Amino acid sequence: MTTAKQPKVKNLAECTKAILPVRDALDILSGKWKLPIIISLTFGNKRFSQMAKEIPDITDKMLSKELRDLEMNQLIKRTVYDSVPVVVEYSMTPYGKTLDKLIDELRDWGEAHRKRIIGKGK
Repeated sequence: MTTAKQPKVKNLAECTKAILPVRDALDILSGKWKLPIIISLTFGNKRFSQMAKEIPDITDKMLSKELRDLEMNQLIKRTVYDSVPVVVEYSMTPYGKTLDKLIDELRDWGEAHRKRIIGKGK
């Protein structure tokens, strides 16, 4: 009688070590608005009002808060142009662009999940 290979059992230390970086990433990216803001900026540099129009239901106050958080974590850059009126533009940093592959994977998984749960053609 042959038995199927049993998956390698990981110990508590390995589990804890794996959870910590995932938790760190989720702390930075969690919430309803951060990923939509990042996705908006992956399509090019934007002014505040452009993002507010692109992201349904976000308030100006929330957009402002989330932009500050993303800037603090060096994922986006805020550039103020010396013009009249003053122009402020947001863009992804090179570090922020490292999220591209993760966002693509999340989108692909989300599309497959929608098809599985909601059904095809919806």
